[in-house]
Amino acid sequence: MPYRCDFAGERHHFTSLAQVMACASPARSGDALAGLSAQSAAHRVAARAVLADLPLRHFLDVALVPYESDEVTRLIVDTHDTTAFAPLSSMTVGDLRDWLLRPETDSAALAAVASGLTPEMVAAVSKLMRNQDLIIVAQKVRVVTAFRNTIGLPGRLATRLQPNHPADDPRGVAAAVLDGLIHGVGDAVIGINPATDSVPGALRLLTMLDDLRERYAIPTQTCVLTHVTNSLDIIARGGPVDLVFQSVAGSELANRGFGIDLALLHEAHDAARSLGRGTVGGNVMYFETGQGAALSANAHHGVDQQTMEARAYGVARAFDPLLVNTVVGFIGPEYLYDGKEIIRAGLEDHFCGKLLGLPMGCDACYTNHAEADQDDMDTLMTVLTVAGCSFLICVPGNDDVMLSYQSLSFHDALALRTMLGVRAAPEFETWLETMDLIAPDGSIRTLENGPAGLVHLLGDAA
Repeated sequence: MPYRCDFAGERHHFTSLAQVMACASPARSGDALAGLSAQSAAHRVAARAVLADLPLRHFLDVALVPYESDEVTRLIVDTHDTTAFAPLSSMTVGDLRDWLLRPETDSAALAAVASGLTPEMVAAVSKLMRNQDLIIVAQKVRVVTAFRNTIGLPGRLATRLQPNHPADDPRGVAAAVLDGLIHGVGDAVIGINPATDSVPGALRLLTMLDDLRERYAIPTQTCVLTHVTNSLDIIARGGPVDLVFQSVAGSELANRGFGIDLALLHEAHDAARSLGRGTVGGNVMYFETGQGAALSANAHHGVDQQTMEARAYGVARAFDPLLVNTVVGFIGPEYLYDGKEIIRAGLEDHFCGKLLGLPMGCDACYTNHAEADQDDMDTLMTVLTVAGCSFLICVPGNDDVMLSYQSLSFHDALALRTMLGVRAAPEFETWLETMDLIAPDGSIRTLENGPAGLVHLLGDAA
């Protein structure tokens, strides 16, 4: 099939579907680094014109990453739901954009076609959309998951409490956990990135978190974000594993760089499910992704980084996860250069993940050498919340002292609850009320107004 377009007095030729997709992407440093981006604004518009006229069926006929050599492609193709795709089968990418934006295309309609959409299709349509389009459509999608509480309900915004410590000191971790809980943070998960990735160290932290959770009957889940093989070892030792964590990417080669394959993820999923630790649901997997992961591993197969990111969501949805989040600015300015690129990527990732049926969250973050600042993260956290993001990640004081990057703070979560009226997961909110950590109007108690629960927690910590 020829990929060409006349625009602005020039004839633009594209040699492959991958090139059309890459050139249609909004400008970003990673695609430029890989030599994949459009040569000019006119070149980008021409690619979008070609993309808009492509039938959605074309993405079922042309594999961006070869089927024979890539298990992620095989997963996407072999699990494609032709029945769910049928209502969309005569559409072009441009038609899909129009259909998504129609007022009558509601949550039920989007849920009905989710398994009929491939990652490449949703990546393609996202390239034709403005930021407001990405927000409007994602806002209509509802993906509800559960373990000890329920994530993704309308009017709710969950938070991951990230109490990292540069030496994995349990007292330092406990202090950060306490700080988060008294700010009403932690319903998505209390999740630690360990400084040293050892089984004994992860087991020690996990046991401490589980003891704390049980002591105060906190309806949340805990996780140490260690490698999936370590989680399997901890499960074999009888450790208290709620969620199995793993970073995933959009190609077999990139996942191999993470030390994983689909068979290993299936083994971990089955092992975690067998523990039966959930009380209100059985979603047991937690995945993190990020634009640029495949490119940084030289495992992108000439495909643009946003499309490769969407393919990672094709991996994630095969395991019915509780949580998926894009760590949107973490890899660095080589892939997302500044605040504008980070904000756009965060909205793209959220939109694509939600359309594919995933409980999407975001770490609205940036590295210290990126051309971004906390004002950019204020914008990103606000537009993601408006778009119906399932959860955001929060660290003490915006600054992760172990990973050395900037994210959102516990106070940012409070600001969003005040500005937009979003609330914590219902089971967690009830616990906050029981502990007298929130007032009748839903606002967080302070030391000045003397909540019994806060005094109790502080007294125990002392």
